[in-house]
Amino acid sequence: MLGLPKTTELRRQLPKTAIYRKFNMNTTAREKFDADISRIDIVNEVSSANTTFAAGQEVKAFYILQVTLKRENYDEKNLVLLSKLIEQHMLFVLTFDGQARLAAFHSRLLLGPWTDVEELNITLTGLDLDSVWENLLIQVGNVIIENGRSLDEQLAEDERREKLRHQIEMLEKKMRAEKQTKKKYELHQQILRLKQEMNA
Repeated sequence: MLGLPKTTELRRQLPKTAIYRKFNMNTTAREKFDADISRIDIVNEVSSANTTFAAGQEVKAFYILQVTLKRENYDEKNLVLLSKLIEQHMLFVLTFDGQARLAAFHSRLLLGPWTDVEELNITLTGLDLDSVWENLLIQVGNVIIENGRSLDEQLAEDERREKLRHQIEMLEKKMRAEKQTKKKYELHQQILRLKQEMNA
């Protein structure tokens, strides 16, 4: 799976009970977690010891976790929780019913598209593990870096645009429902300003 070097392969189950114990999860959090996640396995460790990449300043190693889901419409908060509980760089391979998708957390949750498990592949590129990890995040989130921005800057910009897009959609809906011409015009002006801000 994923087309990673054989030297990186592991097969170690991460028991959910150990996660519950270690992080003192309350009953509600446990139930939500258990409703979505069937099993967690550490399937790869990518480090300077088992690849040709040098250790980075930030990233000394990262782990690939296969997360077997109980349902396709899982709560993304469980992945965010998992990535915050385990303080490692982790790439999740979410699997459900012969389908798989990649996910990683970096200031926000990045998700790849669903695809057949056999077709899921990643490419390790970079000078050291810092750049390999960053390139992986770009692949997973399908992030398009614009104007020489860093990954963090681009993610912040994408989030800003997404918020503006959402505001515009809400105002357009409100404008369509508005009966008064004056209010309709005011909403239209607001939409134009937000569109300008989004393209700035």
